[in-house]
Amino acid sequence: MLRYLTAGESHGKCLVAILDGIPAGLAVDKTLIDKDLARRMSGYGRGKRMKIESDKVEILSGLRRSKTIGSPVALLIDNVDQSINRLAVVSEPRPGHADLGGVLKYDLGDVRDVLERASARETASRVSVGAVCKMLLAEFAVKITSHVTCIGPVEAKTRQMGFDSIEAMAEKSSVRCADLKASRLMCVQIDKAAKEKDTLGGVFEVIVTGLPPGLGSYAQWDRRIDANLAKAVMSIQAVKAVSFGAGLGIAKRRGSDLHDEIFYHGSKGFYRKTNNAGGIEGGMTNGEDVVIQAVMKPIATLRKPLASVDIRTKRAVRATVERSDTCAVPAAGIVGEAMVAIEVANAMIEKFGGDSVKEMRRNYLGYIERIRRF
Repeated sequence: MLRYLTAGESHGKCLVAILDGIPAGLAVDKTLIDKDLARRMSGYGRGKRMKIESDKVEILSGLRRSKTIGSPVALLIDNVDQSINRLAVVSEPRPGHADLGGVLKYDLGDVRDVLERASARETASRVSVGAVCKMLLAEFAVKITSHVTCIGPVEAKTRQMGFDSIEAMAEKSSVRCADLKASRLMCVQIDKAAKEKDTLGGVFEVIVTGLPPGLGSYAQWDRRIDANLAKAVMSIQAVKAVSFGAGLGIAKRRGSDLHDEIFYHGSKGFYRKTNNAGGIEGGMTNGEDVVIQAVMKPIATLRKPLASVDIRTKRAVRATVERSDTCAVPAAGIVGEAMVAIEVANAMIEKFGGDSVKEMRRNYLGYIERIRRF
């Protein structure tokens, strides 16, 4: 089983992650982890902190001569801004954030103690873990990408685009939108929101290609891969809804118009001409691309703050203002890639055995051959 923990605060000394269960013999390229960390920090609408930090990972354990040895992998990312002990007390919780619920839950007198950990800064740790999982998936020709399909009122038109086109075009866009016309309009909306001291949310989509059928299981509720993926993506700060394939629009369609018909050809076996299910049926992958959408609310920190209550005096105040973003949907997509990579890697390890990459590969190839001859 693959598992991980993260630790660290937004303005603390560092962020740390421990990844347990990665098979031995996986070549780990530190530059690929740093590349994903840089992608997470990019995107039109990001705040001033992105100009301060320059995230780089330090691998503390679990590797010898750049290959995993079966022991836990420890990852460290230094914070440039380590001002946590010098920061002032915060008593004005922000609507839409963990602030109020956190101080009530943990009996705290300073919102700072909550927001330091609840901050999306924590996701840098998850991106580093996800980057290692992507390297494992690459051993089996599995690829993951993300792109933004909506920011504010602007929606992209990408439904007819394939994986490679989406991946290439999204990397050319400052908001990681594969529809470049929509990308420009999204930037206009971000500028407008920033001028008005407001924030914007949107939708990002994560796509996984190259997966075999049969990951996950219908046998128990907690083994369904869509349930595990939904939980993982939902755990990203500010994500409020998750859907698969054709998304929320399926509620308005008839079954005859929705379900993906099954075909067979001797050269490629079973296949579909549509993918409304998003690559998952009955809690298992079906061999098509896995497609996941996540709805992200606008950032809760506003430079024109909303009404709140001082937790000490109980008087009406305006919420605290922290250094934040106008729009972080493009960055959230990178975190989404990481969370999906972790869950898919775990499903691959569960299905094909995980003591070594060589053992996984033997089991994987045997399974693929059996399916081919089915």
